[in-house]
Amino acid sequence: MLKNDQLDAWDRENFFHPSTHLAQHARGEAPSRIVTGGDGVFIEDRDGTRLLDAFAGLYCVNVGYGRTEIAEAIAAQAKELAYYHAYVGHGTEASITLAKMVLDRAPSHMSKVYFGLGGSDANETNIKLVWYYNNILGRPEKKKIISRWRGYHGSGLMTGSLTGLELFHKKFDLPLDTVLHTVAPDYFRRQDLSMSEADFVAHCVSELEAMIEREGADTIAAFIGEPALGTGGIVPPPAGYWEAIQQVLTKHDILLIADEVVSGFGRLGSMFGSDHYQIKPDFITIAKGLTSAYAPLSGSIISDRVWKVLEDGTDENGPIGHGWTYSAHPIGAAAGVANLNLIDKLGLVENSKDAGAYFKSAMNDALADHMHVGDIRGEGLLCAIEFVEDKDSRVFFDPARKVGPQVATALMKQGVIGRAMPQGDILGFAPPLCITKSEIDKVVSATREAVSSVF
Repeated sequence: MLKNDQLDAWDRENFFHPSTHLAQHARGEAPSRIVTGGDGVFIEDRDGTRLLDAFAGLYCVNVGYGRTEIAEAIAAQAKELAYYHAYVGHGTEASITLAKMVLDRAPSHMSKVYFGLGGSDANETNIKLVWYYNNILGRPEKKKIISRWRGYHGSGLMTGSLTGLELFHKKFDLPLDTVLHTVAPDYFRRQDLSMSEADFVAHCVSELEAMIEREGADTIAAFIGEPALGTGGIVPPPAGYWEAIQQVLTKHDILLIADEVVSGFGRLGSMFGSDHYQIKPDFITIAKGLTSAYAPLSGSIISDRVWKVLEDGTDENGPIGHGWTYSAHPIGAAAGVANLNLIDKLGLVENSKDAGAYFKSAMNDALADHMHVGDIRGEGLLCAIEFVEDKDSRVFFDPARKVGPQVATALMKQGVIGRAMPQGDILGFAPPLCITKSEIDKVVSATREAVSSVF
């Protein structure tokens, strides 16, 4: 098929792409890809190139591409009622049904779901509600939010501040001063290599305690964290981390926001990462896996104890002054209902657990002994390989060499999409939860070839 050069020109002349080198793209120096279709774990572009998408878009197409059940649910909802708002008690069958389905799957102490559009706006909602909660309780100074370095929580003003990655702060005047960052629970990147995992967890706790002591617990409202770090390097927490962190938060009456935009609905081999790691959050952020990205939708799941205070707040102050035009959009909600039904029908949470264990084991068998592979890690259908210049002394490559992006580019030439993660030479994988063992074998084989070609 011949390229549509007019479309390519329109793309470079008119389209502002996120997370893109704008100048290189506009000048035509960087490659672009116009995607036209997909089925299962594969996508296809306008040139007929077929690629195994081992990152599920952006960790989000959990049920895989081309699911007609979701497409038909979206079409049916659009024909029946394309839109109505959720303000002042309005709802639709889809939004009400989806709220119940989400709560049926969430940890038992969660109470209500507020629907938005994306993970960033869901975390903005969470922070506003945390502040509202403390104002209702007469604690106007308790407003600071603790996040972690290498965490990812969105790209807005507040959520970009919560994100602990330099790229999302640089030249944007972020982070805002209400956000604090503590140490990332990344055992591989610990400064003292002699530390055991238990020592490192104690170090994370000590750093958190010291920050709370410096700032004053009466000024700190909440702690936000992904159950397992995602964009910051795909890093499962060290053993005992969440139990120890929660003890500190409880001691100082600090709310916990579990950002499950990536981990929610099966990614870790459990329905929620909070269940997976025995986390008892006050808020859970959901998005990507809620609809498998067939339509935009996010959610903030609110715990029983927070909900009671929000109710009291409206008795005192009248209707809560928060909402988006597209909150609980019926088309997104219809997609969510069909998606969650499909996850259950296909047994995708269990497949994530089983296929994920196979994926990590196969990747270890293929590459663990490579002289430049420093770490292979993962949980469920999340997996990452971190490359180092010297394995024994854990010397990292000069970032200017862009080793991670080189491997990702080489992998693409093998017909597989992986993701070069920021702030390190890390190759990440988060395939659709429907991936089979034979498709995993293709990913692992292609990765081995890509690593061999780069090194």
